[in-house]
Amino acid sequence: MPVSPDMAEDLASAVASLYEQAELALIEKVTRALAEGLDSPLWVELKLAAIGNLRSAIEEIIAVLQVDASGAMQQALAEAYDRGQQAAIAELGAVAVGPALAAAEAVPAAAAVDRLAAALVGETGPVHARILRTGMDVYRRVIAEATSAPLLGGQTRRQAAERALARFAERGVTGFVDSRGRAWSMTTYAEMATRSAVGRAAVQAHTDRLAAAGVDLVVVSDAPEECPRCKPWEGKVLRREGPSGAGTVEVEHATEDGRTVTVRVAGSLPEARSRGLMHPNCRHTVSIYLPGVTRPAGPKRERSRATYEQSQEQRRLERQVRAWKRRAAGAVDDEKRKRANAQVRDYQGRIRELVADTGLPRKSHREQIDVEARPATAERPARPARPAVR
Repeated sequence: MPVSPDMAEDLASAVASLYEQAELALIEKVTRALAEGLDSPLWVELKLAAIGNLRSAIEEIIAVLQVDASGAMQQALAEAYDRGQQAAIAELGAVAVGPALAAAEAVPAAAAVDRLAAALVGETGPVHARILRTGMDVYRRVIAEATSAPLLGGQTRRQAAERALARFAERGVTGFVDSRGRAWSMTTYAEMATRSAVGRAAVQAHTDRLAAAGVDLVVVSDAPEECPRCKPWEGKVLRREGPSGAGTVEVEHATEDGRTVTVRVAGSLPEARSRGLMHPNCRHTVSIYLPGVTRPAGPKRERSRATYEQSQEQRRLERQVRAWKRRAAGAVDDEKRKRANAQVRDYQGRIRELVADTGLPRKSHREQIDVEARPATAERPARPARPAVR
């Protein structure tokens, strides 16, 4: 069975949900703390005196998130690694016999999973510090803006506070930059990092099994909605490991003893991955290449159901749905909440139109915010999960 990062994509949703719920809890905590007594003449003094209480509440959210996220990451990576191993075993079952198959089934997994989990926990660690800093900064900024607004004219203290809180709810916790210099919100960053990690786990498990069985060559599939980084590798034969660069290799025929065949290789799998293949959301698969037997895929005969750009537009619309749900969660009054929910419905309608026009599958879990799954706190004890808000 071929392997792909896509086969483990669903495992990242549980981790991403924890960060999204923590962000929602932060938005609601800050909003409620500021909204209470907003029309009181002593509002500023009361809010400044309550800073310590808010800090403690945010630190409690972070403490719960750290524990829950660490466990969820370990579980997701273990499952992803197991899926990759099972995919390799399924492939090897058809071609490997005796010692080769036995070796492939003897690869230990715990150490590899622990390494991947430790790397992911380290990568997402800065997120937790950012939660506290963002919450406290927003709290102080809203107080400052609301205090100065009546003096400057044009809006009341309530209007200034509502506007500042709406900006916070729309953006969420931001300020995360990846290795390519791209900026992310907290939830998107955590989801991206986790999806990348579980994808690597599945692919690594697959290649670990192939290495144990002595398989040296793999082939990349053709796939719909391919991105520019992946397209050059479609249908190409790659070394499982070894030197980069294209060339030819002489290898033994997969089914005929004593016969060798010449195989054109486009490079190595690590090289292809470093250039973008197997990225998060990648639909390409890698499978065993049997010299003299496997026939790499030829040019596409039919157009894909959609373009890469259309698939990315779907992701953009999904992010907008979640952003407006956050604004609804951070609304100070019912009217603002109704307007935010109307925007949610509008963007969901655009998604329905897009999937109807292109044939792209709708992944509703990417639009959902499970308000009952927020981290448990002293004020909000843990409870069984309920269906997500749609």
